[in-house]
Amino acid sequence: MIRRCRVARTKPWEVDDDLWAVIEPLLPRVERRARHPGRKRHPDRLVFQGILFVLHTGIAWEHLPQELGFGSGMTCWRRLAEWTEAGVWPQLHEVLLAKLRSANALDFSRAAVDGSHIRALRGSKTGRSPVDRGRTGSKHHLITDATGIPLAATLTGGNRNDVTQLIPLLEAIPPVRGKRGRPRRRPDVVLGDRGYDHDKLRRLVWDLGVKPQIARRGTEHGSGLGKQRWVVERAFAHLRWFRRLRIRWEIRDDIHEAFLGLACSIICWRRLKKLRALNYRCPGQP
Repeated sequence: MIRRCRVARTKPWEVDDDLWAVIEPLLPRVERRARHPGRKRHPDRLVFQGILFVLHTGIAWEHLPQELGFGSGMTCWRRLAEWTEAGVWPQLHEVLLAKLRSANALDFSRAAVDGSHIRALRGSKTGRSPVDRGRTGSKHHLITDATGIPLAATLTGGNRNDVTQLIPLLEAIPPVRGKRGRPRRRPDVVLGDRGYDHDKLRRLVWDLGVKPQIARRGTEHGSGLGKQRWVVERAFAHLRWFRRLRIRWEIRDDIHEAFLGLACSIICWRRLKKLRALNYRCPGQP
């Protein structure tokens, strides 16, 4: 009889020590007043796990189970707004991208862009979605490297065309360090479907030092770009793992953008952990 040992799997909202070592230096420090100390501040690590719990499960803030030790939903929401105002999530994404580049896991030879509709209740950066019978919606715009790692993401109304977000996406790519020399900010080639077909846009992309490879409208399918563009579709599928991003419940657009940026960072961290696990199992292989 063969006995199989069970490996303890951590829950997706639990933060390991390695990830927390990356996040903790980025969080703003809050000093308590000696004269009016008030209630003790809930630990940042537990609050961050509560934010991840909401991001993964899509649960409402008021339904956040306090028996898990994350604090109340209002505590997590206020801390999320505080860290969003401090710019924690773009910094976290930039740090993780630098770690991936130092591990030779980023491929800037080409990038892929696309957009995806989601249903929204109300708030800024919403509009009548043309693919959801005119209901109120928003749109996620994403650019990835050649392997599908998210480089930047933006949020617009559901009635915005994809062609309007190609230049903002290229300009939103942070300076990625991790190797000697200047930080890398632009891919060599950007791939897009027929929704990005515009001659003026091509000239603007060339001005940024990027070669556009965009399918022409009115031509037959089978250009071959889909063999390389599928990575951005897979990245959207990874984003839909986070149930909070399937429907936009937040009225404030900055809070939803915070969830979007945090999800991109978590995807980068998972890729980094996978690479470390492979290097640990096969230390002699490149």
